[in-house]
Amino acid sequence: MTTSIGRFALASALALSLTAANAQTSPAPKPLLTMVEQKLAEGPTGSRFGLLVTTLDGEVLVSIAPDQRFIPASNTKMFTTAIAYAELPLLQRNAKGTGVRLETGADGVVNVVLHGRGDALLSSADDCKTDCLQTLADAVAAKTRHVRHIFGDDSWFPDERWSPGMSWNNIQSRYGTGVSALTLDDNELVVKLTPGALGAAPSVRAPSYYEIDNEVMTVPGKAEDIVADRMPNRMTLRLTGTIGVEAGPMTLRYGIDDPALYAAWRFGELLRARGVQVDGDLGARHRLLAAADDPANRKGAPATLPVEPAMLAELPAPSLAENMVRINKESQNLHTELMLRRVSRQTGSGSIADGQAVMHRVMTQAGLPETGYFFADGSGMSSYNRITPRAAVGLLSWIARQPWGMAWRETLPIAGRDGTLQNRFKGTILEGKLFAKTGSLNASRAVSGYLTTRSGRTLIFSALANDMPDGTDAQATAAVDRALVAIAEAL
Repeated sequence: MTTSIGRFALASALALSLTAANAQTSPAPKPLLTMVEQKLAEGPTGSRFGLLVTTLDGEVLVSIAPDQRFIPASNTKMFTTAIAYAELPLLQRNAKGTGVRLETGADGVVNVVLHGRGDALLSSADDCKTDCLQTLADAVAAKTRHVRHIFGDDSWFPDERWSPGMSWNNIQSRYGTGVSALTLDDNELVVKLTPGALGAAPSVRAPSYYEIDNEVMTVPGKAEDIVADRMPNRMTLRLTGTIGVEAGPMTLRYGIDDPALYAAWRFGELLRARGVQVDGDLGARHRLLAAADDPANRKGAPATLPVEPAMLAELPAPSLAENMVRINKESQNLHTELMLRRVSRQTGSGSIADGQAVMHRVMTQAGLPETGYFFADGSGMSSYNRITPRAAVGLLSWIARQPWGMAWRETLPIAGRDGTLQNRFKGTILEGKLFAKTGSLNASRAVSGYLTTRSGRTLIFSALANDMPDGTDAQATAAVDRALVAIAEAL
């Protein structure tokens, strides 16, 4: 919940007309700059820091490497959700939920086709209340008691399950699960482990979608050290390592490479549970990425999209604004990628390239130079992404002037209170008074947003850290936090 101080701060921001591109570049008072530099110097040797702090009217208070380019990690999500908010009326008006239809085969037996429309919230959980795959299974079961094949169709977007620059080893994890217009249960496979007797393997409960090779051993104590290994596009998940006999049950989550196929498999389970005979195969229907999915190749022509047939049943479209709270508070990668593709499908084909075109258009409106940012994805998992502190502050300044600026700011984690900032800044002057998006990826740490100082001034800031030696990321984060606290206390 946003504090009254935070609401007043943002209300003030919305009333001002600030562009960071035109912000004054006068240096910070030397004592303040020296103090901040000393705090950052406490970080790991070899780390590279960038920091820009401005007032709401554009006065630069602290400036350290403001135009250097950094890997932003999940600070990328600020940019993606900003363009989504800018396009939100059109997005929500055109939003559709998941659909299902029947098609009759040559033998007269029907096939089932699930059609995904980029819905990030589709669920098949036993306790599902809204946006439930069970609703579509009920519709099919009411129409027929015998189906042949089941297909998952995710051709609403072209087949770009992973973005350029994402580390391949992330694919097996929940953070790098495949992106698909047909998304179910966050495209995660849930595995539950319970310690066994000493020297024995733990028990495993999981859907039968993957074959699980359980080589984990139960050992004394409470600690756990479990390593998962699954090569891309393989169906065997190998678990090794140890789990303490006193550790208690564990829940692990792993990525799914072909979400459309997984959705078809799960739909088959639900149909059988409703007494529907399923005696065919499972399949996925993808739309391969083509040259026409890049707006540069269309030369201004609109994208040509496939025409969908009528559906037997459709789920309502979920609220995209509500989903952006989860994206920024939790830093949810998959949902951000789906949001980027939803944005890009309004004027393009749903491709990453079309998303980049929308990003460029909106950032140009915001006054950001092209040299200040580059994104190969929407979530920040790509190591190709780059931003400057000045671009981040420019974005935050522009957002504060938009009619949706208050709503967007409330999607950010609050220091010491919730989201990815829940355990940071506790007991400091910034607890409950800093609202920011965090980022963490491969020797990269970022935090950018708004903060309120001791005197009640609201500042805009971006702090980026790259190139930390292995194992020292936490030290770099702590150094940045101390610097921000020092700024808030001094001003």
